[in-house]
Amino acid sequence: MFDHVTIRVSERAAAERFYETVLTAIGVAKTDSGELFAEWDDFSLAQAEGDHAVTSRLHVGFAAPSRAHVDAFWRAGVEAGYRDDGAPGPRPQYSDDYYGAFLLDPDGSSAEAVHHGSTRERRGIDHLWIRVADLEASTRFYETVAPATGFRSGRDLPGRMQFACVSGSFSIVANGHPTENVHLAFPAADDEAVDRFHREATAAGYRDHGPPGERPIYHEGYYGAYILDPDGNNVEVVNHNR
Repeated sequence: MFDHVTIRVSERAAAERFYETVLTAIGVAKTDSGELFAEWDDFSLAQAEGDHAVTSRLHVGFAAPSRAHVDAFWRAGVEAGYRDDGAPGPRPQYSDDYYGAFLLDPDGSSAEAVHHGSTRERRGIDHLWIRVADLEASTRFYETVAPATGFRSGRDLPGRMQFACVSGSFSIVANGHPTENVHLAFPAADDEAVDRFHREATAAGYRDHGPPGERPIYHEGYYGAYILDPDGNNVEVVNHNR
């Protein structure tokens, strides 16, 4: 599904406390906390600085093993003083067995724990909702890069387009106030897939944000390329060569 999703935060220590508090409750342990990032499997955060502004208006849904874990996620957040954005309960508008709870992180982005039939096989991020200024333009962009990301166009719903794979989904949602400054990275099987993603996206007129190449700052063998979506979010395809 996602290789990683990275948000930028106004105060790293505060954001790290929030995500550690609520993700521990659903069995997602912190996998790293280094100089650059704090990481929980496929989700990471970093301090906003310079050209890397704070992420805003993003919704991240994390897979929970059971409804009891959803309850524990919400309770841990509320008891620690974090803002409620929707108490635990069924959300049948999404699916018959959908059960979720919502909190706001310190910068106001939405974090959810969700349990439904497919989450039994998932860990980490279940889905994203990304607000977009122009749904048609963003749909064209994500359909262009979909072959490289492993996602396919899913349900076309009023005001929303969903892209899905066997292990999760993301939706782009029409909104006059788009999600900003989020980084989405998708895994590639080889370096050629990274090259193809960048070549096809730039040929379609989308903005280059970093040509294909090695990024040893992350680790030896890290090979990625970057394109900006219509709202300026940073989309990457990466091969780790591991």
